[in-house]
Amino acid sequence: MSMINKEINDFAVQAFQNGDFRAVTKEEILGKWSVFFFYPADFTFICPTELEDLADKYAEFQNIGCEIYAVSCDTHFVHKAWHDVSEKIKKIQYPMLADPTHALSKDFEVYIEADGVAERGSFIVNPEGKIVAYEVTAGSVGRNADELLRRVQASQFVHEHGDEVCPAKWQPGAETLKPSLDLVGQL
Repeated sequence: MSMINKEINDFAVQAFQNGDFRAVTKEEILGKWSVFFFYPADFTFICPTELEDLADKYAEFQNIGCEIYAVSCDTHFVHKAWHDVSEKIKKIQYPMLADPTHALSKDFEVYIEADGVAERGSFIVNPEGKIVAYEVTAGSVGRNADELLRRVQASQFVHEHGDEVCPAKWQPGAETLKPSLDLVGQL
């Protein structure tokens, strides 16, 4: 079943961000764009490459009013320990959410019960708290922050311009389409 337009449930979790622990709730995400970036576990192999890729693009996400929330089933203490020892993870300025109770990973339907970890899932959540785009990939395939940024930008554009849509490979400033009977069979 599709998760498009599913409103995420209320939540309250601990996070590690910029050397501190803090609480993050659903209320914090409302009113802005968010990316929930689930990954299997800290101290693993592909995960640090993905999180570093996001860290390198974080300013661009911030510039378009989008917060990134990295999420694993580890605790916030483990996030801090990983941050303290990994050069890749030290680059991270966005919140790293702790989900040891699996509440978030179950709500976003990425929890792998047999392994106690989350799938690699990327979810774009609009300011109303609804999922507007998502992708879940196999644990052995890393994701691309450039494409995720492009999908956030396209989602924002469509949200603001309901009568226009973004074609394949659309980039900000590029031509969009206005669905109409005249376009049927012409593209």
